Amino acid sequence: MTAPERPDWSETGFRHIWLPYSQMKTAPRPYEAVRTEGVRVHLADGRILIDGVSSWWTACHGYNHPHIREAVERQLARMPHVMLGGLVHEPALTLARRLAALLPGDLNRVFFSESGSVSVEIAMKMAIQFWLNRGVRGRSRFVSFRHGYHGDTTGAMSVCDPDEGMHALFHGILPAQHVVDLPQDDAAFEAFDRFLGGRAETIAGVILEPLVQAAGGMKFHAPAALARIAATCRRHDVLLILDEIATGFGRTGSLFACEQADVCPDIITLSKALTGGTMPLAATVASDRVYDGFLSDRPDHALMHGPTFTGNPLACAAADASLDLFEREPRLAQARRIEAQLADGLKGCAGLPGVVDVRCRGAIGVVQLDRVPDLNALRQRFVEEGVWVRPFADVVYLMPPLVIGEDDLGTLTAAVCRVVSEWSGRR
Repeated sequence: MTAPERPDWSETGFRHIWLPYSQMKTAPRPYEAVRTEGVRVHLADGRILIDGVSSWWTACHGYNHPHIREAVERQLARMPHVMLGGLVHEPALTLARRLAALLPGDLNRVFFSESGSVSVEIAMKMAIQFWLNRGVRGRSRFVSFRHGYHGDTTGAMSVCDPDEGMHALFHGILPAQHVVDLPQDDAAFEAFDRFLGGRAETIAGVILEPLVQAAGGMKFHAPAALARIAATCRRHDVLLILDEIATGFGRTGSLFACEQADVCPDIITLSKALTGGTMPLAATVASDRVYDGFLSDRPDHALMHGPTFTGNPLACAAADASLDLFEREPRLAQARRIEAQLADGLKGCAGLPGVVDVRCRGAIGVVQLDRVPDLNALRQRFVEEGVWVRPFADVVYLMPPLVIGEDDLGTLTAAVCRVVSEWSGRR
């Protein structure tokens, strides 16, 4: 069968682009997307794929939701951008107020940026300067956890897993941090308590993805483990930073994952689904205690950080509209329904040779393999099945839009079972 002819814009433009996470010499040519709607991605060759990963976990309401689109169109006509220096605008202030109302405890001060990785950088900078502003020197290192992933910028890379993660090449170049096993039982928590207590005077904060360590392998831990980590941080007066870039906005079944452990961190980072997958936007939200640590008559006690497009009005309008949808439509109930269907639909993978675990939490379903497969071959097979599923490392996972219907989700889980079964038979 002759391969379909590629669009001219693909042939002429591809020679100039550098794609993310791709070895450009050997990676297969990507598929050309030309349109999205609902839970579907339309390709230039006419194929239509059901999206099982929400475009890197962003499109929680599906694509092209009319409410978000109309909000962005109104804002575009009024004011697409204005600097957030000496000026403010209604979309940013409204979004900050609404986020503070939705987040637990006293997470009341919202600092905007454009990407999740940058929001982590800002959180780390806040944590270090919080101590410096109090006259405390030496608290400049962070504790993070194996299998953790917090972004690709320099500071964020330093708190990712240095051995199992994708940034091992930079070992010895990045700032040195403490990366430890995430405690799961009494003995491990006692060891973590001793570890943190013995180093508290050098630690600015502990950073963790609550309940689901996503890009590091879709590893789950219980709300009780999160609660004990938070209690340990409080006991030793160490700031707790929760990275909810992937888990926020309904993905784990609650609006924010930390709610399931009744935990309020000192700082929380948000992005991905914040705008419903329509615009780049992130938020670093600090507690009153952290924010108050920057209030001073001294100019050098201010947080000297300011991305050019911070608080972009278009992105904030999209995020405000996305929050409307969480208020008006049953997203959390949909996430719980997806969890039940994922558990049922993926159980056919359990027990297959090479499958070591099948697990679900909220609108996340994971099939854990015993080795890294030929990822390019698996990804191609999923396209042949009419679905967009992107296995990475040794996991095949689904994180579909929260609005996905039962039939489309059934198509996704059936495709995963077929492709994994084929792989299992060949291994």
